[in-house]
Amino acid sequence: MFKNKETFKREFTDRIIEKYGRDPKDCHLLECYDILGTMVRDYANVDSKHCKDIVNEKGKKQLIYFSMEFLIGRLLTSNLVNLGIYGVVKDGLSDLGIDFNKLEEEESDAGLGNGGLGRLAACFLDSIASLGYPGHGNCIRYDYGFFRQRIINGHQEEVPDQWLLNGNPWEIRKPKHSVEVKFYGNAETYQDAEGHFRSRTVNALSVLAIPYDVPIVGYGNKVTNTLRLWSAEPADEQLPNTHDFAGYLSFVKDLTHGLYPDDSTEQGRLLRLRQQYFLVSAGMQSMLRAHYRRFHDFHNLPEHYVFQLNDTHPIMAIPELMRLLMDEHNYGWDEAYEICQKCFAFTNHTVMAEALEKWPCHYVANLCPRIYMIIEEINRRILIKMRADNLPESVIQNSLIIKDGNINMCQLAIHVAFSVNGVASLHTNILKKETFKDLYYQYPEKFNNKTNGITHRRWFLASNPRLSGLVTSLIGDSWIKHPDDLKNLLKYQDDKKVLKEILKIKTENKQKLIELVKKENGIELNPDSIFDTQIKRLHAYKRQLLNVFQIISLYQKIKMDKSFTMHPRTFIFGAKAAPSYVYAKKIIELILAVADKINNDLEVNKFMKVVFIENYGVSKAEIIIPASDISEQISTAGKEASGTSNMKFMINGAITLGTLDGANIEISELVGKDNCVIFGLKEDEINTIRYNNSYNPWDIYNADPTIKKVMDSLVDGTFADDYEKFRMIFNEVMYHNDEYFILADFHNYDQARFETEKLYSNKLRWAKMCLINIANSGYFSSDRTIEEYNRDIWHMSKIK
Repeated sequence: MFKNKETFKREFTDRIIEKYGRDPKDCHLLECYDILGTMVRDYANVDSKHCKDIVNEKGKKQLIYFSMEFLIGRLLTSNLVNLGIYGVVKDGLSDLGIDFNKLEEEESDAGLGNGGLGRLAACFLDSIASLGYPGHGNCIRYDYGFFRQRIINGHQEEVPDQWLLNGNPWEIRKPKHSVEVKFYGNAETYQDAEGHFRSRTVNALSVLAIPYDVPIVGYGNKVTNTLRLWSAEPADEQLPNTHDFAGYLSFVKDLTHGLYPDDSTEQGRLLRLRQQYFLVSAGMQSMLRAHYRRFHDFHNLPEHYVFQLNDTHPIMAIPELMRLLMDEHNYGWDEAYEICQKCFAFTNHTVMAEALEKWPCHYVANLCPRIYMIIEEINRRILIKMRADNLPESVIQNSLIIKDGNINMCQLAIHVAFSVNGVASLHTNILKKETFKDLYYQYPEKFNNKTNGITHRRWFLASNPRLSGLVTSLIGDSWIKHPDDLKNLLKYQDDKKVLKEILKIKTENKQKLIELVKKENGIELNPDSIFDTQIKRLHAYKRQLLNVFQIISLYQKIKMDKSFTMHPRTFIFGAKAAPSYVYAKKIIELILAVADKINNDLEVNKFMKVVFIENYGVSKAEIIIPASDISEQISTAGKEASGTSNMKFMINGAITLGTLDGANIEISELVGKDNCVIFGLKEDEINTIRYNNSYNPWDIYNADPTIKKVMDSLVDGTFADDYEKFRMIFNEVMYHNDEYFILADFHNYDQARFETEKLYSNKLRWAKMCLINIANSGYFSSDRTIEEYNRDIWHMSKIK
């Protein structure tokens, strides 16, 4: 159907007539998008069938990547590029009077994720397919995503993300592949026909898990894998006496209502636990059924499958596989446990204590009684082993799976899985030396680092066609499949013609963002200003507050000193705060209040403007990142596991202004300190300060007039008529000992920002820095990350 332009036009026209009873010229763009999406999906699924046949015929090992989120964004353009049919489609639509650029705007961002965790998972799926490996994702098909952010009266409001309102042409519903997931009930022991004692769950509440399969298309290699999304529907079984029908329907609906329910309430926490079990039980049952159909045996499961657990959320897959093997397929404990030990690998994404998931024992015991029994037994046997190994009591206590009435999910994963990886060199070292040092002492061979990456095809080739086109014209297109070839750009680092072209393209990209901001914010931006950008999930450790404090200080300088001057700068923010994270939402309110004050002050707005992008997501990032000059990566050292926005900015030629945290460390090592701007306390310095208890923000406040003035502006009516509106922020910094060292890094950050202005004043030098960043960004391709995962953990062979 995509053989050439004429064939495509005929097929497209036929399909649109068959479905909508109209010619293409009479159809709405949304209807045209629907038809085109289904055509591309069907075309990709031909490759999917071929890949499945090869995997089955040759018995190839497959990856199942479990993640609570996959932030895949829009699929149309990337799928057309990967399938090599972009030109055919664009030209064919043009002949039919359809503007492809307008048509692609009809696609909604898939509501399957929120932040870096989900975007990383999406990048991984792209690279797995593009490298030719058989690897598939498992996630929940959320009806309303995380939420759609609205900015109303200067604060964030959350409304449902109705991403499925107009349908989703990429998915195929497969009810014949459904499985039943059971909640609650009772675990009981019985004697089977051979006289063996077995366990089973009775009086359970059953929910039907229906898979919706989305093709994941590899770049130019005819490999198509699958992202399987699970949706919950009522099961055709009699309800237990403890549940009424209306309550049951509500229970089922809530399972896939939205991503990350509010965990500030017990109801929300229980719903999160139900979602996690629903995902892993559905995925495991589906996989085992397919495997048994082929082999009628599970002893060879590790030869055919590996399960990567993306952070703590899917860790219940471990006891669920144990349950299925023992209770449903009559395996003994030892053989089931051995299979699990060979199948599971675990990725940790954080050192933040609140994100290292713990579940109250009674939650799990009530919701999944058999699962709790299995976790208890794993814990008992691990304890016996640790005692037998004569481990110190302190090591044993820190390694327990069940402790103080809670199940420590990371401990469960580390004890059972054969691989445990961090996602940046600093992060992995912190896991070994601090977070899990007692588990590392027992299992040093399990721990390894896999520095995160991004799919350069999505974030450079597709989202920045002008700049990627320039790169291809200079060094050829081998970098698309071999991103390390971007280093060939370095021979142009002193070529003035190339450097000027880079600057020209940046200006063109800025224009697209200027139009977006004008449309959504009603603000006119200066294209000659420095576009200084911080776009990421709103969390205290990411220190959007440090950025805002600097902006406030700059505002105060301009107002005090009438002779003050600076190069114009546009500060760009994009962030969502979790609905129950009150402090993060208050920081957004401050950003908006500061923006309103500055943007409406004629003395100030000629020097700077502040923009907050509402409902920031993948599609908006694809506009913001190519237009940005500076990449703000300013988290407190030792808190950011890796970060991936830093990599996206880097490959698009933005200069990193950041701390030595996460992957910033590797970025600075690759490009050199002359081609990024690094500031702030280092992780070891912060640890020393904490150990010595030698930091007091009041000492800085009382000794530093600049900082005092910034802090006082929060409570003196500068940014709100209500003096108490931002008291929470003042109190959090001053009365909670400035947990993230904002005041400690304030002046160092100020100097670093001034340094970026000096560098920017020499445009050719700046363009050279941009080129050096682009040239060294190939290391951060998720292709490299995936090859390392496969080499050290998964051990799959490519589909050929």
